[in-house]
Amino acid sequence: MTDQEAPRVASASREIAADAGTIFELIADPAQQPRWDGNDNLAAAAAGQRVRRAGDVFTMRITTGSIRENHVVEFDEGRLIAWMPAEVGRKRPGHLWRWELEPLGASRTRVTHTYDWTRLTDKNRFPAAQSTTADRLNASLDRLAALAEGS
Repeated sequence: MTDQEAPRVASASREIAADAGTIFELIADPAQQPRWDGNDNLAAAAAGQRVRRAGDVFTMRITTGSIRENHVVEFDEGRLIAWMPAEVGRKRPGHLWRWELEPLGASRTRVTHTYDWTRLTDKNRFPAAQSTTADRLNASLDRLAALAEGS
């Protein structure tokens, strides 16, 4: 299968026994993200960067030591957040991380996590993008569930 034929969107969903607000706080606060990252790629983020709207930018140190700027492109408080990472001061290469939350009651939420690299332009990033599978997204969902259900 060539790069052009490979699926460029991976997605996973699961129900979490917690309210959408609790789960959303874990996602929208970058300082919390390394706690649930199933890719084991996120190292740390400074406190005080809680996302509030599309257009916000938060920074994250990844496990290689590099800093990434994450440009929030979709946002609906408690329901939806998506960002596109980029190297500091550089053009976004075109991949997107999205979280969608659907309340199923007072204490249950369906969470869908999507990695979309349909617009990725940097061919050097293709191997890493291809390795971001539904299994890896499920690992993040499982860790997120453990945190949210334990709070």
